[in-house]
Amino acid sequence: MGRSRKSHGKRSGKAAAAPPSPVPAPPPAAEPRHRHLWWLPLGVAVLVLVLFGIWWLRAPAPGVATAPVATAASAAAPASQATPPAHYVGAQACASCHAKETQAWQQSHHALAMQVADDKTIEGHFEGTLKADGSTAGFFKRDHAYFVKTDGPDGKPGEFEVKYTFGVYPLQQYLVAFPDGRLQALRATWDARPSAEGGQRWFNLYPGEHIDAHDTLHWTRLNQNWNFMCADCHSTNVQRNYDVASNTFKSTWSEINVACEACHGPGSRHVEWSNASGDKKKADSSKGLTIALDERRDMHWIPNPATGNPVRSAPLSTHREVETCAVCHARRGIIAKDTAPTGRLMDTHDPVLLTEGRYHADGQQLDEVYVYASFLQSRMYAKGVTCSDCHDPHTGKTRAQGNALCESCHTPAVYDTAQHTMHKDGSAGSQCVACHMPSKNYMVINARPDHSIRVPRPDLTVQYGVPNACANCHADKGAPWAADAITKAHGPERKGYQHFVEALDAARHGKPGAASLLTTLAGDASSPTIARATAVGELRHYASPDAVPAIQAALGDADPLMREAALDALLAFPTEVRGPLAAPLADDPVLAVRVKAGRVLAGVPDAPLDANQRMARDRAFATYRQAQDAIADRPESHFDLGLVYVERGDTAAAEQAFRQALKLQPDFVPAYVNLADMYRAMGREADAGKLIDEGLKAVPGNANLLHAKGLALIRQDQSKEALTWLERAHRAEPANARFAYVYGVALNSAGQGEQARKLWEESLRTSPYDPSLLFALAGAERDAGNKDQARGYAERLVAVAPRSREARELLQSLGGDSLPAFR
Repeated sequence: MGRSRKSHGKRSGKAAAAPPSPVPAPPPAAEPRHRHLWWLPLGVAVLVLVLFGIWWLRAPAPGVATAPVATAASAAAPASQATPPAHYVGAQACASCHAKETQAWQQSHHALAMQVADDKTIEGHFEGTLKADGSTAGFFKRDHAYFVKTDGPDGKPGEFEVKYTFGVYPLQQYLVAFPDGRLQALRATWDARPSAEGGQRWFNLYPGEHIDAHDTLHWTRLNQNWNFMCADCHSTNVQRNYDVASNTFKSTWSEINVACEACHGPGSRHVEWSNASGDKKKADSSKGLTIALDERRDMHWIPNPATGNPVRSAPLSTHREVETCAVCHARRGIIAKDTAPTGRLMDTHDPVLLTEGRYHADGQQLDEVYVYASFLQSRMYAKGVTCSDCHDPHTGKTRAQGNALCESCHTPAVYDTAQHTMHKDGSAGSQCVACHMPSKNYMVINARPDHSIRVPRPDLTVQYGVPNACANCHADKGAPWAADAITKAHGPERKGYQHFVEALDAARHGKPGAASLLTTLAGDASSPTIARATAVGELRHYASPDAVPAIQAALGDADPLMREAALDALLAFPTEVRGPLAAPLADDPVLAVRVKAGRVLAGVPDAPLDANQRMARDRAFATYRQAQDAIADRPESHFDLGLVYVERGDTAAAEQAFRQALKLQPDFVPAYVNLADMYRAMGREADAGKLIDEGLKAVPGNANLLHAKGLALIRQDQSKEALTWLERAHRAEPANARFAYVYGVALNSAGQGEQARKLWEESLRTSPYDPSLLFALAGAERDAGNKDQARGYAERLVAVAPRSREARELLQSLGGDSLPAFR
């Protein structure tokens, strides 16, 4: 369950059963990035916090589901409406006919994903003490029970009984039950690796961080909660059963571990089929299966000795297997009450795209993102490879070891040679995965290979700063050396499947031409769909009429990732533009698209919509609300609803939603800032100020709250006092160009123009394409009589904000070239 602080979450130690992660939802009422804007700010403006609502995972608590749970059937197993929903029957019912598969599964990480804590299941040595990072944990046994003595929810030491083990290798975590139905994962974790590899020890999942009881990552708090964060991917048929009124869980499961029906779906109809007569069996080609994982049946890979690359004997027409695995092996958010697999990921979850902070600009894994989105970038996925081509689905292990796995499809005479690998036969560098699937450690010791299966590109490291596999062994030589070595061995032509780094890097940094690069990538059918969808989503930062055709095309794309990304982009457009465009997707066949359509349409007034579109809007909004209700135990759910209610003008509902978010997490900064901004817009300036002060008491050093406090003081004509708060915000987050810009404006207004100019220059080195900084510096240099320097800044400004009339007029006033007017 461990995750970086940036992710604010945690995950189980079982790689094979790793639960889904928090997924950032697009910011509904957030301020757009100041890149290709249609306008440019000239003074200090009140900011609406641009913090994404985070959609985390799902989870349950111990127990057994007492009633059948309906699960959507896959397209491969249609059932008439008169047929009752399938229900869970348990792994024992499967074992009688599938003994071989059951035996393989029983020793898998899936089978050991979660267990009752006892002498047979606990790997850790419950003796001694772990003192690290300001916390202490003592381990001991009493009457056959296992305990940890450590700081509890009140910060004081207490004894906590371990009820369940979580994962088994390379690390094992331990769960403590609380009276309100919550299970919480302890920070102290057992390293299950052999001693020779540094294992057989206790360690903290967040080394170097002092995490006390007030921290969201404390083991007793929200982001270490098993019910939501982990359970549904470590147990079968988890029902969280969260009650908003009492803020309690009564979570249940059908089986404590990841058993047969966690992947195949509820099996009652299949059992009925197996017991039926011969004629009835023949009449049901689906065999009663909820999810038919049969995409590899009767197919084989046809080798091509010349190229070394095989082709599938029959094209892959569906992606049920990959999307079933992705329910737990993807970074995604929950959008449905029942999150069990259906064979279509986006009917229950919203997968993360190749977003900044999660992935490098070339698509390599950065944050804890698991496998799915990486694999979608690969040529293997594009050619029809599925998970079980490489992994045995029941043992969870690869089908062969070392290069033999790759050679089951790729001709060794072409690829397993020193000429190809550039390394001696048998060396570590000659292993396919060393170059094409480099690993990165998560949860401190859990090495996870990057499943984008890419060609090493050290030349991209030189140009864009992304990682490359060569550096894992040759870091001392540098990327230029590695790039030159590859050129000498394989020629100057750069190979590989992922060719989208230029567009995504430009978008992330707001470089000139970024919008054009994004629209080109969005329409490039030769690029991975997930990269194209990411480009479409990035267009929300470059909202202009030029982006509309690319967004319209994506709205009609066959892939739901494209349609959903297009809806994300529409959030940056005025309601009269986005309303008619989004309305047709209110009834999209894919739930994730309908949910996003509900978000886009929720704040659209009646005026731009006809009668049918208004009804579509209302249906979509109801779907969006249901998706938020599915994660009502998370503050992000209520925060996102609050943003929507603000758009709809329902301030009472918005206030209630923001307050509920703060009730669940008292240090949830976005709720403080956005609720305070709503109060200000309503003329309740005193209430806004009071709320910001409450937030600062809960999170004293938060840059967004410090900034909001400074702006509030400016509105109260207390400019001198405001300077102190704006400076503190800038110091707390010096890379935030907006904070630097506003602080500089305040300095300039206070007669400290030279200090403001130096501040902007310093910030521009970190954010070289920020329009606000460029505009401010152009004006400052002009006022100082430095016309040439001012014109230079103005030219850069027009390059990154070509639609800003103010920017163009500024450049012309400084003697710059006259530019044609935009349409």
